[in-house]
Amino acid sequence: MNGIKKSFNQVEVLHGVDFALHKGEIHALLGENGAGKSTLMNILGGVHQPDDGQIILNGQTIKMENPRISQKQGISFIHQELNVVTDLTIYENMFLGSELRNKWGILDVKEMCRQTEEILSKLGVHISPKTYVRDLETSYKQMIEIARSLLRDSKVIIMDEPTTSLTDNEVDRLFELMRSLKSSGVSIIYISHKLKEIQAVCDRYTVLRDGHFVGNGWMKDTDLGQITQLMVGKSVSTEAFHHENKAGDPVLTVKQLTSESLFQNINFEVAKGEVVGFTGLAGDGRTELFESIFGFRKKYDGVIEVNGRPVKINHPKKAVQAGIGLVPKNRKENAIIKDLNVIENMSLSSMGHFEKNGLIHAKHEQKTFYDYKNQLNIKVHDPKVTIDSLSGGNQQKVVIAKWLEVNADIIIFDNPTQGIDVGAKNEIYQHIMNLADQGKAIIVLSSEAPEVLRICDRINIMFQGEITGRFNREDVTEELIMEYATGAKKEAENVG
Repeated sequence: MNGIKKSFNQVEVLHGVDFALHKGEIHALLGENGAGKSTLMNILGGVHQPDDGQIILNGQTIKMENPRISQKQGISFIHQELNVVTDLTIYENMFLGSELRNKWGILDVKEMCRQTEEILSKLGVHISPKTYVRDLETSYKQMIEIARSLLRDSKVIIMDEPTTSLTDNEVDRLFELMRSLKSSGVSIIYISHKLKEIQAVCDRYTVLRDGHFVGNGWMKDTDLGQITQLMVGKSVSTEAFHHENKAGDPVLTVKQLTSESLFQNINFEVAKGEVVGFTGLAGDGRTELFESIFGFRKKYDGVIEVNGRPVKINHPKKAVQAGIGLVPKNRKENAIIKDLNVIENMSLSSMGHFEKNGLIHAKHEQKTFYDYKNQLNIKVHDPKVTIDSLSGGNQQKVVIAKWLEVNADIIIFDNPTQGIDVGAKNEIYQHIMNLADQGKAIIVLSSEAPEVLRICDRINIMFQGEITGRFNREDVTEELIMEYATGAKKEAENVG
């Protein structure tokens, strides 16, 4: 791939990137969240078209105009978000779009099941091909994605975080299979944040940062520290929003919280007026942890205390009653109702504040919204338009207004600036600091190390469902966060 450029909404996300893959190698494509890895691979997979640059495959220039052309060229893309149809069986998923038929044109179910069993057995998976995918554990769904690429006899396989939902044994089997494919001439592009895995299975690496190519080399000639330095580089923005607040008494205390396969033995405290960060990489379990604390996930063991009193939270309503609010990372799915207007989205969780004699007091509701509009600088000319007409940053401010009206004492922000431009990011940071100044206990979950360094008093680093590092902001760097977040470093004495 030579000189690949790509822009979205006039914002350039790939700046003339070069990438070379050899036959029969496992090549790591590395970079922080937002570095441009997935965009580059989506171009190779025919999902996006480059604005400039060319793709050369086996000496020939190829235009990947759509995913089908990419597949015909022998390229398979195993996406991080699973692309399986849960209401179909395993064999139906495996052959979807390329079903086998007998000489009478009837589906050859027997042969499809036979081939499915044969390929799954190579992965160490022994399960009936007629099992419905909805009945499978996440790790088996991931294995089906991998098996489907093998079925197509692919020459290039792109794996985007393939081990996120696999057990250690399944990871070992996957690596054995990858080495076997490599020996037979298949080339693999391996996208992962887990540097120990990269070190164990990859031959070469390429690093992207902020849409630029910044380096490549042989794994055997490079240590993890050098790669971490390439991935992080210098922070684009170093302005700190952190305020020195004297933390009050603990508001939220979590003891030995565990949920099988999601997170284990989680202990932490958040005090009044404090901003505590949780960071890590894909699959670290932080979102699942706080969805459990908010009552979205009900199966967990351990103790949650609010203001020193144990609370059993098995529904979001219980969390709200306990004074906990959650600004989720996917606001379009979990935080807003796009068919309601801006005011209605603001008041959705606090309807009782505006009810009078069984009816909504519209003038009171509207006045309250305008108070938050001024306080949070929400840019909207007519608050009665549907919320999906607002920019991402302004939608996020409406969600924050919702929790301010609920008057939650503990507010959890999950990737609060995801999909938001730089200017709106800074405004969100300032609002978070203002909430801490008002005595709220704030928790910020973020995949971006610079973000937690800019606004948090204390930072917890997670890897595969465990807190592997715990630091005061002045004692940690981006490089150190990356080492703990990738599993390259884990010191039990640091996690008191």
